[in-house]
Amino acid sequence: MKIILKENVVGLGYKDDVVEVKDGYGRNYLIPQGKCIIASDAALKQLKEDLKQRAHKIAALKAEAEAAAKAIEGLKLSIVAKTGANGTVYGSVGPAQIAEALAKLGHEVDRKIISVKQPVKVVGEYVANVKFHKEVETEVAFVVVSEDAAEAPAEAPAAE
Repeated sequence: MKIILKENVVGLGYKDDVVEVKDGYGRNYLIPQGKCIIASDAALKQLKEDLKQRAHKIAALKAEAEAAAKAIEGLKLSIVAKTGANGTVYGSVGPAQIAEALAKLGHEVDRKIISVKQPVKVVGEYVANVKFHKEVETEVAFVVVSEDAAEAPAEAPAAE
């Protein structure tokens, strides 16, 4: 079934995108949650008119997203985590901790737009992808440091 998204849905698309989904997913989850509408001819015509009228707003949102991406581009975050003796993180470091570290530096980023390619389970260096807009994304490098090593004045040993 073809649907028009009313809001961003992770892994599916962005607001006002026309996407194809399985009937059950659309009728049983997306429509009842208010995340989409069925893409009828009338709805598609209305969407086209709305997009035409909002073109300048969309350009402003993209410019705002580009400015936010440029502000965090090149940052290297340090995230302190509880670890075992061998450097294994208790639990894992995810988007919430990355968003928190960015907030401490004065950059408010929603954790939902941050993704990490592999699970962060050991001390070391990683890269997270931050997608501000469907056309604007950037990468942020971060280092996971042991809580014990963060308290000690010496450098943390490099993970091998």
